[in-house]
Amino acid sequence: MAFDKVAFQAALIHELKNHLGLLGMTLERLPPTGDPTHDTPLDDARMLCQSVSDRLRQALWLYRADQGSLVPNIDAYSPHDLLHALAARAQSLARDRFSVSVELAEGLPAVAFFDRELIEMALMNAVQNSLAYARANIVIRGSSCDGWLELSVCDDSEGYPDDIIDCVASGSPYRAQGTGLGLQFSRLIAQLHENRGCCGQLVLENRNGSVFLLRLP
Repeated sequence: MAFDKVAFQAALIHELKNHLGLLGMTLERLPPTGDPTHDTPLDDARMLCQSVSDRLRQALWLYRADQGSLVPNIDAYSPHDLLHALAARAQSLARDRFSVSVELAEGLPAVAFFDRELIEMALMNAVQNSLAYARANIVIRGSSCDGWLELSVCDDSEGYPDDIIDCVASGSPYRAQGTGLGLQFSRLIAQLHENRGCCGQLVLENRNGSVFLLRLP
């Protein structure tokens, strides 16, 4: 049997992801002491661990996409539950450094069809970006507009650079590192959601801070 280098690399990534998950659980059990010289590096380590773990999960998904096996698991889920769970994760990472709130529009459906795991991963990318750049506030929003489900993460940071906003709007490729890598992955996730001949969209805006918006048909 020929040695499958790519499959071996994917297996290594999966093992690293599991080890980082265990490390993250260990860091979560360490209580704050009230001493900034202890608590701030601990919070930074927790956020970095979560970010790297999520990036490894994305690498595994991209591997599956390259193998032609990345099919979204579309099912009926509650966007209300998804956004509250996302806010809880964000608040856990933010501790007392940021205010994290959820705003659900009156017309947000109780149930919608999407791949919950993939959408949560995409939104978590935005949350981690907000945790790195927001000044004080992060708002997670859900709404419905003209039959599209709209899920967004907003903050009071300085916003996205114009070149990244332009690249996302035009659908052109952009620098695949750092924030760009996460956005590229999120755009792929959005496009995997198809309905009535329409594909999902990733929209970036600057409105008193950054706005990361997933629109799902």
